[in-house]
Amino acid sequence: MTLIGAGLLWFGWFGFNAGSAIGSNAIAVSAFVVTHIAAAAAGLSWVLIEWIAYKRPTALGMATGAVAGLVAITPAAGYVGPLSAVLMGLTVSLISFFAIKMKEKFHYDDALDVFGVHGVGGMFGAIATGIFATKAINSSGADGLFHHGGAGLLIKQFTGVAIAVCWAAIATIVIVKIMKIFGSLRVQDEAEDSGLDLSEHGESAYAGPSAGVDEMSAFGH
Repeated sequence: MTLIGAGLLWFGWFGFNAGSAIGSNAIAVSAFVVTHIAAAAAGLSWVLIEWIAYKRPTALGMATGAVAGLVAITPAAGYVGPLSAVLMGLTVSLISFFAIKMKEKFHYDDALDVFGVHGVGGMFGAIATGIFATKAINSSGADGLFHHGGAGLLIKQFTGVAIAVCWAAIATIVIVKIMKIFGSLRVQDEAEDSGLDLSEHGESAYAGPSAGVDEMSAFGH
């Protein structure tokens, strides 16, 4: 199911990135191609990293890497070429892999590794755009650091990332403070053990002859 979901996400991402060109044109084609290349490179990179770190590559790792590649290429789609997409895909898996490992050190709650993949991967993609962007792909854009554009675009990308991080942090703190007024931010341990589908909604997410707590436990909840 994980691979089916990742495949659907991968397919849908073509519409997300290529569709941003608002037309069937060369920019849309370029965005489509680099989206596919970055995701494939990142998926392969993640598998290789697991192979080195754990001596055992996993399908889940490949799917996670592919998503990291999709996230990273999104800010750059329509502005970078295929080789840059390969480099971005290979690099983002390494960065996101170690960002996820930081969860074990700081013990923050992120069951789906959203921060490590989407947060860190997205920041890397935005910054990498300032490195790999080229007017040869999109004349309305700008040349990045590796295409003799100087550090101007890279500084702008860093600034944008910094502003986004500050805004997200402040807005999150405000939202959390408001939510705490009306109730707890998380359920009791017993509810987590039985599964939120059962404890919060009174139904099982997986149909079967013995749907309930035992079934939810079998799925790792």
